Amino acid sequence: MLAAARKELLLERLRRDGRIVAKEIAAELGLSEDSIRRDLRELDVAGLAVRVYGGALPASPAVADYAARTTVAPDSKRRVAAAAVALIEPGATVILDGGTTTLAMVGALPRSFRGTVITHSPTVAAALLNHEAEVFLIGGQLFKHSAVACGAAAVEAANKISADLFFLGVTGVHPTAGLTTGDADEAAMKRALASRAAETYVLASDEKIGTASRYSVLPLDAVTGVITEIADSDPIAAELTAAGAALVHAADRAR
Repeated sequence: MLAAARKELLLERLRRDGRIVAKEIAAELGLSEDSIRRDLRELDVAGLAVRVYGGALPASPAVADYAARTTVAPDSKRRVAAAAVALIEPGATVILDGGTTTLAMVGALPRSFRGTVITHSPTVAAALLNHEAEVFLIGGQLFKHSAVACGAAAVEAANKISADLFFLGVTGVHPTAGLTTGDADEAAMKRALASRAAETYVLASDEKIGTASRYSVLPLDAVTGVITEIADSDPIAAELTAAGAALVHAADRAR
């Protein structure tokens, strides 16, 4: 089998099964594990898969640059954002992560909301200028890919706050890999923010479900809930639940 055909088969298995075990597929195809691992390395470099111990997982499309991500699953993001806003009580203190789904939350948040919003995203903070909420912007080194502050200064500032809710943006939600993102410093910042809130909810629009990125943020059972549109009948829903995720169905919360 030619390398191009092997890679296409591997991508199809990733789409179908949500993971590849190198040893198993090598035996199935009658190839060496080294050949499969080489193919997986090349798919990883191309951004089409994420290598993990023993195989690979589907790569998240949500690791594209900020401008490109605004065009990915916009309707799903709006519905997830509306469901997230429905969880916010009047007067609450809320931490908003950076990203396009949290920006959609600002659009769904009533301008009359008089609670407090803390964010490390200048984009999110600017979008709140016409809201009545108090807004606190965490500073630090600007990570331009996601338009958020990260690094030691940002983490130190985050450790001095507390909140009722944190709405966490990730690029991948996978039964095996858990909650992941594409940058190590950004992952550390997300963990710091999650540690400062009584409850953490993950904003999981369609393109993130069943995919993974390079850096782990948190395990699925470390957050209060994962706000998603996947149906209970979808096999990935059962896998996520078995892995410890508490799924919050966007359609139910947005009513």
